[in-house]
Amino acid sequence: MDKLAFATVHGMGQTLPGYADKLWNDVRARIDMSRFDIAFGSIYYQKLLQDNELEVWSRVDQQAKVHYDEMRKFVLFGFGDAAGLENRKEDDGSVYELAQLAIARTLLALRDRCGASVPLVLLSHSLGCHVMSSYIYDAQKAQHAPVQVGIWKDIQRHAFDISGRPLLTADEIAFLRCETCKGWITTGCNIPIFVAAHKNMTIIPIRRPNPQFRWLNIYDPDDVLGWPMQPLSDGYRALVEDRPINAGRGMLDWVLKSWNPMSHGSYWEDEDLLQPLVDMLTNPQTPL
Repeated sequence: MDKLAFATVHGMGQTLPGYADKLWNDVRARIDMSRFDIAFGSIYYQKLLQDNELEVWSRVDQQAKVHYDEMRKFVLFGFGDAAGLENRKEDDGSVYELAQLAIARTLLALRDRCGASVPLVLLSHSLGCHVMSSYIYDAQKAQHAPVQVGIWKDIQRHAFDISGRPLLTADEIAFLRCETCKGWITTGCNIPIFVAAHKNMTIIPIRRPNPQFRWLNIYDPDDVLGWPMQPLSDGYRALVEDRPINAGRGMLDWVLKSWNPMSHGSYWEDEDLLQPLVDMLTNPQTPL
């Protein structure tokens, strides 16, 4: 059986730990699981932010009169996530650092289940695309220059929190840097929002982890939080394939979501995401 590690990263807003369960069930229904040994893990960092956001919403809801509750909650939880992750991120114990710890723990657990050099496939959504990109970027930069943020300031200092052991091996660190990552699919990606104010010369993507690595960015033109990546810079143009879709499955989704910004939450139920993901999982070498 072919072994593979598959990890998801959620986006902004109120999120439960089982956010990817339905996606994983949909994926397995499309794969002959007797031929593939796929270890699945869902990276979850929302708990670091959500309790505080719930407290703020509770105080506002009880002490003030506001309208459009659901829209306000979407803005509060969504943009509160983004602001919380970027605030004082250079500090030890910052939310930025803790989110990277959550990524590393899940990735290492997958490696422990599958073996040292198992291929890795990533799927991230919305803010999770920026979170994962920052993690890989920091990991790669730390190979040749000091890093001032996150766990890659000193990865061995976090060894016990990640693995339960005092030191990480060189092979474990290489896997945590995503060096065996064969493919990454991003949906509703909002990395452009985080780099738009930078000079073009500083809009630099991650390095290709290995020659087989492919990055497919799926976005809906009606989704104001999901963006194409290639226009950002020459580096992104060379690394990423942008693919526009009309996110949403079924008549109800089409009527309510697919033609407007609500499409942001519909990607992971859409066949235009599920089929490329299945292709990447079952044959990472096949063009999508």
